[in-house]
Amino acid sequence: MDALLLSRLQFAVATFFHFIFVPLTLGLSVLIAIMETRYVKTGDETYRRMAKFWGKLFLINFALGVVTGITLEFQFGTNWANYSAYVGDIFGSLLAIEATAAFFLESVFVAVWAFGWERLSPKKHAVAIWLVAIAGNLSALWILLANGWMQHPVGFAIEEGRAVLTNFWEVLFNPFGWHEFFHVVFGAWLLGGFFVMGVSAWHLLRKNETEVFKRSFRLGALFAMVFSILVAVQGHFHGNHMAANQPTKLAAMESHWESTEGPTPLYLLVVPNLTEDGNMIEALPIPGALSFLAYNDFNKPVAGLNEFPEEDRPPVFLTFVGFRTMVALGTLFIFVGVLAMVWRSKIEDKRRFMKLLVWFIPLPYIALQMGWLLAEVGRQPWIVWGEMRTADAVSQGIDSTQVAVSLVAFILVYAVLGVIGIFLMRKYARKGPEPA
Repeated sequence: MDALLLSRLQFAVATFFHFIFVPLTLGLSVLIAIMETRYVKTGDETYRRMAKFWGKLFLINFALGVVTGITLEFQFGTNWANYSAYVGDIFGSLLAIEATAAFFLESVFVAVWAFGWERLSPKKHAVAIWLVAIAGNLSALWILLANGWMQHPVGFAIEEGRAVLTNFWEVLFNPFGWHEFFHVVFGAWLLGGFFVMGVSAWHLLRKNETEVFKRSFRLGALFAMVFSILVAVQGHFHGNHMAANQPTKLAAMESHWESTEGPTPLYLLVVPNLTEDGNMIEALPIPGALSFLAYNDFNKPVAGLNEFPEEDRPPVFLTFVGFRTMVALGTLFIFVGVLAMVWRSKIEDKRRFMKLLVWFIPLPYIALQMGWLLAEVGRQPWIVWGEMRTADAVSQGIDSTQVAVSLVAFILVYAVLGVIGIFLMRKYARKGPEPA
């Protein structure tokens, strides 16, 4: 394998592993802030114990997220020097704002919150966790605006072979970036809801701290239901914007090869062909559905992959699998989230459902990772859409042996961190809250 492919694999490994920890940090921080706010308003010690229990899991997850995120920025200099030189004026400014304004604020106040239980008044302590939650989600905003610019570059000019920022406000209000932000954050809050429900269900099955976990379950069920619906609705509008700006990604998402003159159907059963243009199986069509999903118009034709040069098409199979898996799981989340909300008051009687929810914990992680697979693989062959190809972005001074060795090292280190993370999360999740 050449340095380009190995560098892509290395960045993919680092990104996918780091993103295991990011969404739970975003979702759980908001849930903890709500619990602590309830404690301040009511003085009910149960809410305080809830916040401390879930906060311990949050801190473990946060620490691992920070450690795994550091390596990503180094790769821009080591593996992607050409890319960094090309977009540094734009990409660097967004990451600098994220680090100095959002991540710094989050890091400071997570320490204040962690060590301030007996040192701050309940109101001030609750303010600290709200600042952590707000800063964490703002951090996601700046990173996703940077990624949104790569997906749909705006507010720049090419000068001496570099992309130079000409309009910061266009970059800041880039619709693609905001669509990505809401889609990811809604997904993260959905994950937080299912995580809280799953752990709570495990304890309720064993009748452990029932009051703590019944209340936790109700709050998790609310998040799971609301944000499973919102992420689907927002995903539709995100798809509309993507159809207008990334037509090859849209076609690859559905493995749609041949353009139609009229309404374009959506096939519920598709088996892509990996060796030839077209699909091995297309069955159960919904007339005009793909036209509606792309353009909110049942009669508008959708361009097929054969309309575009082969060198401009993304890898179809990975893009297709990422999209279909994400949508299938998202539909399942709506159904389960609604059931959880309906049964929240009598959840202790639904033992089979609670057992199911324990096994549901990994599924939102998978859905979010499939979303990123769709976003990044579907963008290929471009690293900056329409402006710079991924093949032109890799560093010139590295060889395949260097990247292969570092890739193996990354995998080994991340494997160790993963084992430590799972061990600690499992240990403290099973342990339950501190005694009253």
